[in-house]
Amino acid sequence: MPGFPVVTGDASCPCGSGETYDGCCAPALRGTPPATAEALMRSRYTAFVVGDGAYLRGTWHPGTRPDDVDPDPALRWTGLSILGTREGMPGDTRGRVEFRARYRAGRERGELHEDSRFVWQSGRWWYLDGVIG
Repeated sequence: MPGFPVVTGDASCPCGSGETYDGCCAPALRGTPPATAEALMRSRYTAFVVGDGAYLRGTWHPGTRPDDVDPDPALRWTGLSILGTREGMPGDTRGRVEFRARYRAGRERGELHEDSRFVWQSGRWWYLDGVIG
């Protein structure tokens, strides 16, 4: 079974922001809560890329989190496009991020289209759930 890719600090961040990994999602995955719902969404995408199930569990609201959130090592996430955001900025209590995430599973290619909901609670953003479109 293949392992997850390793992303180094000066590499391009997998979330597609154009920043380096150290300048973008790495601080979140190392414990610094993201300041916006979009930044949390991007860091969660990166966690799927690198196989960081602990981060995914830790950023999913306990009221909606399923028992199993571990990334599938057979899936390779290959790109993220943010289609839009609503609220989710510092000072907001709710946020939404619509995105498309591309993946590969063996020879198959696919795309996940989701409108994700986030909530600001206990001094940080949490992923609540999403509507898959």
